[in-house]
Amino acid sequence: MRESRIEFIRQQGFHSRDADDRLYSALMLQPRTISALVVLGALLQSAGLFAALSMVLWWSTFVPARNPFDAAYNRFVAHPRGFKPLPAAPAPRRFAEGMAAAFALAIAATLLGGFRIAALILQCLFIASAAAVLFRDFCGPASLFNALRPVADQGLPPIERSERG
Repeated sequence: MRESRIEFIRQQGFHSRDADDRLYSALMLQPRTISALVVLGALLQSAGLFAALSMVLWWSTFVPARNPFDAAYNRFVAHPRGFKPLPAAPAPRRFAEGMAAAFALAIAATLLGGFRIAALILQCLFIASAAAVLFRDFCGPASLFNALRPVADQGLPPIERSERG
């Protein structure tokens, strides 16, 4: 297995020991599907398609155990072939889903509002991000989550109380 694929699996919040071609293929079903829908939505300039995509991605973010992409993989690929089912998405993957949902919603809103140039810019950014996942095994939002995680884990310094008598 290529190192870029192992790193992609790590970016998504899975352990290196779980890295194999089956897990990589399972994790790539969602970006491949989303990429196709984003390209179709951009070609059609369809606010409805982007709004629907946003809803599905928000659902996947907030209810990871019921992610429709993972459910499709588990039902139609993993189960018939006796593969281990894909578990609920870890935090970095959910963060990436949330960012994709926000982008899809922003595109739908700009299309509905008639802001064509803004919609095109957002669509180009979304397509570029999807291309990075598909062709470079690099998920920018998941990487951002992982880069910010140590800062968040440290928390804020304790509040010092001044004692007044």
